Amino acid sequence: MNRQDILDRLTAGSLGALLDEADAVRAASVGSGVYLRGIVEFSNHCVRNCLYCGLRRANTKITRYRMTPDEVVAAALRTASLGVGTVVLQSGDDLEYPAVSIADIIVRIKDQADITVTLSLGERPFSDYALWRKAGADRYLMKHETADAALYDWLHPGKHLNERLAVLRHLKELGYEIGSGFIVGLPGQTVRTLADDIALVRELRVDMCGAGPFLPQADTPLASAAPGDEDITLRVLAVLRLACPRVNLPATTALASLDPEHGQLLALRAGCNVIMPNFTPGARRKHYRIYDHKEAVGLKSAKAVIRQAGRTIIRDGGLKRPCVIPQKDFACTSASSAAATWASPRCSTP
Repeated sequence: MNRQDILDRLTAGSLGALLDEADAVRAASVGSGVYLRGIVEFSNHCVRNCLYCGLRRANTKITRYRMTPDEVVAAALRTASLGVGTVVLQSGDDLEYPAVSIADIIVRIKDQADITVTLSLGERPFSDYALWRKAGADRYLMKHETADAALYDWLHPGKHLNERLAVLRHLKELGYEIGSGFIVGLPGQTVRTLADDIALVRELRVDMCGAGPFLPQADTPLASAAPGDEDITLRVLAVLRLACPRVNLPATTALASLDPEHGQLLALRAGCNVIMPNFTPGARRKHYRIYDHKEAVGLKSAKAVIRQAGRTIIRDGGLKRPCVIPQKDFACTSASSAAATWASPRCSTP
């Protein structure tokens, strides 16, 4: 599929037929399994001022929090104990959360559980990404949000699309599996922009792509903007599956929030093969308000929708790769036993 093919599929034909085609491609390319990837939202502090996000720096109405390293590790180990193969450690762009503390968290999780660690911590110094990779992080998730450079710059004051794409490419060079994605229904977005988004996802050769509807948040400049359209979002997901047959596509929480009864079920029919239940402790979860009316997708509801779709759950445990001994400059300063262990090789591959 070239860009024109992508654009044509976004604009022509019945939605039902498109979903059926995407579902068939999904079955042939990645099978009937659905991955569960548990999210732990450990900090809602953010130095950015994105116009659509409730975590934006200028939002003074939100209750800010940072989970302690012990709390983060405990939440991740609980995720693993319930049979989930990947934990996603997510935060705003919280530059005050020390990189070495995050590295220590990764080491402690990997030492105690067979689980893949995905990070979603926004834009940080490149040295942080290298540190976390050496500590054992497997994947990094960072959406490009929109392929329209002018729209990106307007939505992200002081930031530029080329900077974000440079980070994604650098993460891939470091050996991370990378995830990107974009928002469907942003003010000023066009169907041509969505075609560009899908083409960019393919160009970046991402391992995962999250595409969910725009949902407004009351304490942001876009509070009065209309939410994204469910049918358009489903069409985008289906075309993503056709354009990138083997990519992992999550049935997003945003879609579940837009349509709590049917959103994720329809997304699975559109070719999705990932659901991301939330394992953030309840007292913290209510303050991670990226958008309003966020659906509480838990493990029980995730399993229920997978069964309803006639699909099966598959588990991806800790990824295996060559062992890397951290350089002295990246040595962990924590006194914990996990950090002490980090100085020596911990994996079997020479």
